[in-house]
Amino acid sequence: MTKKLILRRPDDWHLHLRDGAMLAAVLPETARHFARAIIMPNLVPPVVTSRDAAAYRDRILAAIPQGCDFTPLMTLYLTEDTDPEDVAAAQATGLVSAVKLYPAGATTNSASGVQDFDKVRPVLERMADIGLPLCVHGEVTDPSVDIFDREAVFIETVLDPIRRATPGLRVVMEHITTKEGVDYVLANDADLAATITTHHLVINRNHILVGGIKPHYYCLPIAKREKHRLALRAAATSGDDRFFLGTDSAPHTDANKQSACGCAGCFTAPNTLPVLAHVFEEEKSLDRLEGFVSLHGPAFYGMQPNTEKLTLVKAAPLSAPDHIMTSEGPVTIFDPGFPLCWRVDPDNQSPT
Repeated sequence: MTKKLILRRPDDWHLHLRDGAMLAAVLPETARHFARAIIMPNLVPPVVTSRDAAAYRDRILAAIPQGCDFTPLMTLYLTEDTDPEDVAAAQATGLVSAVKLYPAGATTNSASGVQDFDKVRPVLERMADIGLPLCVHGEVTDPSVDIFDREAVFIETVLDPIRRATPGLRVVMEHITTKEGVDYVLANDADLAATITTHHLVINRNHILVGGIKPHYYCLPIAKREKHRLALRAAATSGDDRFFLGTDSAPHTDANKQSACGCAGCFTAPNTLPVLAHVFEEEKSLDRLEGFVSLHGPAFYGMQPNTEKLTLVKAAPLSAPDHIMTSEGPVTIFDPGFPLCWRVDPDNQSPT
């Protein structure tokens, strides 16, 4: 039985760090294990210009624990007023690694997102010319569409038309949750890839609803039927380099999760690697874990994989904290529902 895995240090290709006190509290949980992360721009107000991105990057860099090696990969929030030349200039200087498309109202802090996709066509065409990836939150927001169908409808009515109208546009379908999402990636070319979260490999919609509402499993896109979870697991563990890790780790205080209108998001940064090792071991694919967490993402984004190493060891399960404390209140860590035998070797990780 494998009891030790040595991996190139992984990256997270979809991460929420928030800002202010929450940023200071949650950043160490990612920087401890991950070398780089694509940082989501849905702050209030959002990160819409290169000036916004530079200022946010500076706040992140100031919050990195001393002695810790972590690089934030910044993104711009696409709006109907986004300037194509500002986007191009931000990429040319190395400031941003992608642009994020939120359909208006699709998820947390997405009110400034796109309603009329024709209005962003000049930006998308410029991005195709310069090879800058578009990261998409793939859900329609039409109230007539069932929440469990919104990803599949988005692929058919929004994403596929955008890609057909903009040849060469590189697209990351973020946090896919459906078999339709997996199948769409598999049916297309190398300009299309998808991130898969930790929690969507573990939970289906029953985990949220059966036996009482579980607010800490509520996320957007919402977890779907079991057949979709199994399709995601097959894709993640397949070795196909079009699928890679984007945790979508999304911290909210317990007060904001456990309320009459609770926030969407699972906070997975602290235990993502042990959970993934468990999943890949169940799927008899531990030899493919490094590709999913460390190699496929850099390849799509045109970056070199990290040279540093990280060691995962397997032993008897240890009790682990169920939350972290912030000055805004406790933030609950994702509970996978099974004991975690895998852990990152504390002597082989970045200091915090």
